[in-house]
Amino acid sequence: MEIMQHARAGRGQICSTLFMSIWQGLLGKLGLSDASRQRGAIRIFLLDDDVSRHDWFDTRFAGDHLDIAVEPRRAIELLSQNFYDAIFLDHDLLPEHYKSSAHDDERTGYAVAAWLAANPRMQAAATILVHTRNADGAMRMVEEMRRAGRRAEYAPFNILPQKIKHYWQR
Repeated sequence: MEIMQHARAGRGQICSTLFMSIWQGLLGKLGLSDASRQRGAIRIFLLDDDVSRHDWFDTRFAGDHLDIAVEPRRAIELLSQNFYDAIFLDHDLLPEHYKSSAHDDERTGYAVAAWLAANPRMQAAATILVHTRNADGAMRMVEEMRRAGRRAEYAPFNILPQKIKHYWQR
């Protein structure tokens, strides 16, 4: 009997939480939400060789802490020394990678994905998005991390703004 009462209380709490979430979302859509309830600053890590993307991320995450690396060795150094809420990984880091079908795992974002997979305690709570235009390389990276139990997904750069808004709306 006591277990059933706890179960009913748990369902009621879930329904209440769901209702509040829907209500807050509706208020936000109508522009009536409390602006003081915005999220705090988060730590972002970006691995990308394209300076225009560095600027894009800097603008998108204004007010947050953004660390940028352009090559895997530096990326692994930063990831091993800092905590990040979000990790964005590009696959192709050198111009010769852009149209190549050969694997160059040591000099691409795959090296960082493999390191994250081999070190599951590092950045365990981070949301990981692979944002490269190279879908084949992205899927290899995502699969490697998922095999290690990581939450990682591929988001082509053109849909990245929607993903960012979904995860880290201000």
